Amino acid sequence: MRAPRTRATAALVSAAVAVPVLFAAAPQAGAQAGHDKPHSTDQAQQARKLAKKLVEKSSGKSAYRHLRKFQEIADANGGNRAAGTKGHKASTTYVYERLKKAGYKVSYQDFTFHTSKTLREGAAVLSPEARKLNAVAFDFSKSTPEGGLQAPLAAARVDDTPGCEADDYASDTFTGKIALVKRGSCTFAEKEAAAAKAGAVGLLLYNHSGDQPVHGNLEVPENAHIPAAGITLAEGQKLAEQVAKGEVKVSLDVATQAVPHKTRNVVAETRGGRADRVVALGAHLDSVAEGPGINDNGSGSAGLIEVAEQLAKATKGGKKLAHKVRFAWWSAEELGLLGSDHYVKTLTPQQKKNIKLYLNFDMIASPNGAELVYDGDDSDKAGEGPGPKGSAQIEKLINGFLDKKKVPHWGTDFDGRSDYGPFIAQGIPAGGTFTGAEGLKTEEQAAKAGGKAGQPYDPNYHGKGDTLKNVDRKIFDVNVDVIAHAVGVYAQDLGSLKR
Repeated sequence: MRAPRTRATAALVSAAVAVPVLFAAAPQAGAQAGHDKPHSTDQAQQARKLAKKLVEKSSGKSAYRHLRKFQEIADANGGNRAAGTKGHKASTTYVYERLKKAGYKVSYQDFTFHTSKTLREGAAVLSPEARKLNAVAFDFSKSTPEGGLQAPLAAARVDDTPGCEADDYASDTFTGKIALVKRGSCTFAEKEAAAAKAGAVGLLLYNHSGDQPVHGNLEVPENAHIPAAGITLAEGQKLAEQVAKGEVKVSLDVATQAVPHKTRNVVAETRGGRADRVVALGAHLDSVAEGPGINDNGSGSAGLIEVAEQLAKATKGGKKLAHKVRFAWWSAEELGLLGSDHYVKTLTPQQKKNIKLYLNFDMIASPNGAELVYDGDDSDKAGEGPGPKGSAQIEKLINGFLDKKKVPHWGTDFDGRSDYGPFIAQGIPAGGTFTGAEGLKTEEQAAKAGGKAGQPYDPNYHGKGDTLKNVDRKIFDVNVDVIAHAVGVYAQDLGSLKR
């Protein structure tokens, strides 16, 4: 699972397909794209039968071998499987070969992403009193001329959405000046673009809390309009007070370089099933550079491999399926959902319409985990609201399965930190499970599911300790069953999405 959006450090800027990627082919003979037949009792029976068989055959014990393989790959490649590295490439090869052997149509989807390298960063107050500022260049910031630039400072309005809208910048007063803006509400890129449009030649963004300077990120090089750097809350407040009293002149000197890297998604789909009714599932395959990423997200990746292989065995390669099932292993999720975002952007409108739902599995074996189900109906009234129509029904299906297994579970928000994001943005119903990252386990969760309250769900999140030794095999097994059940139901029957 990626860190919160504001901390992403890479950008997708160009793409090329190495092998024809498996999107949505033309509907099979007799099928009418976009029009589902009335729900039938036979479909429901077939769905129950397949779901039961997949749950019986799929297991965390079997899927653990894939976790072991991902650990071996990381150990042989500098301790990680990060996008753009040999460790990630070896992971994609492993997945590709497993799914090819199982009988799926498999392809790689190659794309290029960039990371931001800081070459220079600095800022200082020149007058009325000279002092150095603790400044950090935005990732992908536009560079100043050699030696920096000097200009008066102008402060944007501070309200509930500071520096996010055009009217936060008084008319003509920012032209040729460096904008002083407070962090909050909208993205770094939106603040930078608003300041540039107001005529500012540079941006100093101060933090809204803590004692550290803002680490801003424009996400893609194309978002860079003016040089930008982050400073601390205390520095920003002091500058704002000085600007209110008279002219403040500052210098800003930043330079960044976008460094290209190649990586790839792996996409596999069944040979049978209606192509205008696609059941899509995904898990990101990349780790962070700091560790092997066995829970995050070798666990979700391994769970998909296990269920995909069992599905192939149960249906003779998918020939007995009503709907096409598509599995995807995304790259560069940790750098900003780049792989899934690229995939969705390359789909035609009809191909998007053909995807009836998307299931996401990211971190499903957290060592102090809780069973968290994406809150499709927003019944928790927290965060970003409900998912697209059909998401509530996906949540209900998963909750019902967990209830029958007597597994305690809780809702979790669609907070945009995993690969469901690009699908939700296109109105595609989404759901899935998650067992927690850096968040703290509650007293209720510990009482009902065990573990330590007040401690992170995964104390090794984004660290070198995210290894084979630090996964919960029991909760992993539960989530493999969740995947198996959902695949079995939706591969044969989509009727519940409309209930």
